[in-house]
Amino acid sequence: MRLTMPQYQRIKLIVAYILLTLWAVLCLFPIYWLVITSFKQPIAVFRGPKYFPWIDFQPTLDAWNYLLFGPVQKEVTRSWSNSAILAVSSAALAVVIGSMAGYALTRFRYFVPGLKWQNRDIAFWIISQRMLPPVVVILPFLIMYRFVGLVDTHVGMILAYTVFNLPFAVWIMRDFFINLPTDLEESALIDGASRLGAFRKIVLPLSTPGLVATFLFCMMFSWNDYLFALMLTFSRASTLPMYIAGEGTQTYGPQWWYLSALSLLAVAPMMVVALLVERYITRGLLVGAIK
Repeated sequence: MRLTMPQYQRIKLIVAYILLTLWAVLCLFPIYWLVITSFKQPIAVFRGPKYFPWIDFQPTLDAWNYLLFGPVQKEVTRSWSNSAILAVSSAALAVVIGSMAGYALTRFRYFVPGLKWQNRDIAFWIISQRMLPPVVVILPFLIMYRFVGLVDTHVGMILAYTVFNLPFAVWIMRDFFINLPTDLEESALIDGASRLGAFRKIVLPLSTPGLVATFLFCMMFSWNDYLFALMLTFSRASTLPMYIAGEGTQTYGPQWWYLSALSLLAVAPMMVVALLVERYITRGLLVGAIK
């Protein structure tokens, strides 16, 4: 029996939906496991896999009450607040500097006489710094920070995260600005606007999707960082990943119900932000990728 074209297309669509559903279940199952484990009692965790609340186990808010209202509430709040402050501040600073650098690389011609570098070579050198593993530079950072007194400070961590995210921000914004037409800028310049004024009033509003996408990715990198927080903080500027790692290495062993709740506190903000600005992310990445 030969299939007609509509039947073939229908079968192809059904198979695609089945595969996508299986992939979605595979990707979302760890999140589901975190959620149900955060509502389990210790005995339900140690008795083996329990998948369905009110059927396999009785859910409880003990883990959430302990973290949000119990004796560790101050430490959890401080770690979460530190992560939010460092991630948002460093991402904003990286986007501001990166957008100006990316704009300059697309609107002006640069030439390094000794190396015979031009704009494309400079842009590649900038992104090559992002390819460098952070562990290579962490010891020089620690020595420099101890010398200038920036260890375990918010300013020091913001500067470190900004430097770490800046090559990515420059590269993304440069690719975005390349695809923006220059007609509006030239009209503004003819009408008497300065280059900075045209950039601020014309280019940046048109670049909102790219700015949002770049900001979100930079914030995500800073929010999830563990290495810089491990080496450059120990108390005042300690972040949520550091607190989670400390909870998992207690002498009485990892308490999975607490760790699951803490992990959700770390994952939930990024998921909410991504859902809220999803259309900006998609537009920013697609427009920046089109040549």
